[in-house]
Amino acid sequence: MRIHRIAKEKVNGIQLEADLTQLEALFTRYRNKSGSLIPLLQGTQHMFGYIPSKAFEMISKETNIPIADIYGVATFYAQFRLHPVGKNVIKVCHGTACHVQNANSITDAIKGELDVKDGGTTEDGFFTLESVACLGCCSLAPVMMIGENTYGKLTGKASVKVIREMKKENISNTQ
Repeated sequence: MRIHRIAKEKVNGIQLEADLTQLEALFTRYRNKSGSLIPLLQGTQHMFGYIPSKAFEMISKETNIPIADIYGVATFYAQFRLHPVGKNVIKVCHGTACHVQNANSITDAIKGELDVKDGGTTEDGFFTLESVACLGCCSLAPVMMIGENTYGKLTGKASVKVIREMKKENISNTQ
């Protein structure tokens, strides 16, 4: 069983406020439908990138499901996020094929480059690093995904090169 503490919804010390009025359309779509909890959670996360704590209260009122039960579902499934993530989520595969091909060196190199822990987000909110159980790309082991892009046959050095290129591209796009 996964147990996570609910992080405060802050990025760089700024309190985040989500516009929860957007949830009304979602509630209208699923109102009085059996088995709507997971689609409501998925829709909420799709809107905000995570599930804001205040959204749990609204979902509870709408569905008459206790907040504790909703949190239980949201923390059971790895797909749900309870806090904001970076613009780019880096998923490093640690499945069997990747593990034996030294996926730990990739994660360690990225942690060092970005100065984040596994599951953490960079100060600028540009990257979030996650170790995942499997990305289904065993023939490319070791592998990481950033957004929809897959990078395979990696080394720690090669993974850092990808990250640095993304940083450079981001800087040139903001100037």
